[in-house]
Amino acid sequence: MKPHTPSPLPVGSVANASSQAQRRKYRDPYALAQARQRKAANLKRQEELKRERAEALGDSVRGITTPFVESFDTAIPPATLGIKSTEGDEGSTKVSEAAAQVPLNHFVTPSEFEKAIEHSYVLTQPLISKNPDLRDPAQEVEELQRHAEAHERATVAVSRILSLANGNQKDRTRFNIQRCIETFGRHNTDKFLTPRAPSNQPRAADKTPLADKTPRAGPDTGSSEVQIAILTAKIRALANHLERPHCQKDKVNKRNLRVLVHRRQKLLAYLRRKERGGERWKNVVETLGLTDGTWKGEISL
Repeated sequence: MKPHTPSPLPVGSVANASSQAQRRKYRDPYALAQARQRKAANLKRQEELKRERAEALGDSVRGITTPFVESFDTAIPPATLGIKSTEGDEGSTKVSEAAAQVPLNHFVTPSEFEKAIEHSYVLTQPLISKNPDLRDPAQEVEELQRHAEAHERATVAVSRILSLANGNQKDRTRFNIQRCIETFGRHNTDKFLTPRAPSNQPRAADKTPLADKTPRAGPDTGSSEVQIAILTAKIRALANHLERPHCQKDKVNKRNLRVLVHRRQKLLAYLRRKERGGERWKNVVETLGLTDGTWKGEISL
C-alpha cells in the first residue's frame, strides 16, 4: 500500500478570505457611513486649519491692501486720486490740476503737456482784423467763446489719450516700477530713515578701518526694498489677471505667479534677517501691506 500523503492547502485561501472580508465591509452600509463621517471630519478639520493659518499669517499673495498697493491698478498715486478737473475761464491757457498731476503715458512729462496745450491755444486762436471798420465786436466775442469751448474739449480729449489710467498693463507696470524705485530707493529713503552703520568703522580686533564702498551712480534699483516693491506690483497684476473668468486655465501665468511669490519670500526673509525689524523693514511692510504669510513658512499656491 502507498502511504497517504495529505493534499496541499490552497495558496490563495488567505488572500481570498481577506478580499472577501473587505468586500463584505464595503457592502456594509454602517461601515460606509462611518467612513464617510471620518472623511467629512478630516476635511472639516483641514478647512479649519487653513482658515486659522490664513487669519494668523494673512494672504501669501496679496497680503493687506493698502492705498499704495491699490494704486498699482491705475498707476495713479494715492495723493492724486481725489483731484477733479476744474473748468478754466474764457481764453485761459491753464491746464487743470488733475491733468497736470495725473501721470501721463508715452513718456510725456506734465511740463511738455502744458507747453503743447498753450501752443495749440495760440495756433488755433481766431484771427482778429486790424481794420476797425471791418470788426464786429459781437462776432469776435462769439468766435472767442467758441474757440475757448473747443480748446477745452480738445484739452480733455488729449488728456484722456495720454492718461496712464487708459493705457495697457505694460505701460502701467513700467510706471509702477519707476514709482517703486523713487519710493523705496535708498537714494531717497536715506533722507528720512536711519541709515545702516558706516563701513569705515574700525574692527574690534585689529582696529583697521574697512574700505569705503563705491558711491552710488544714479538711483537705487538693486536694494532689497526696491526689488520687493517691484515684485509686489508684478504679483498684483498677475493675481488680477488670473481672477478673470477666462483666465482660470492660464497655467503659464500661474507658474509665473508662484515664481514671483517665492522670489519675494526669499528677499523678505533676507531683509528681515539683515535689518532685524528696523525702520527699513517696517517701512516696506507697512507701505506694501505684507503680512507674515508672505515670507514665513511654506507657501503653496
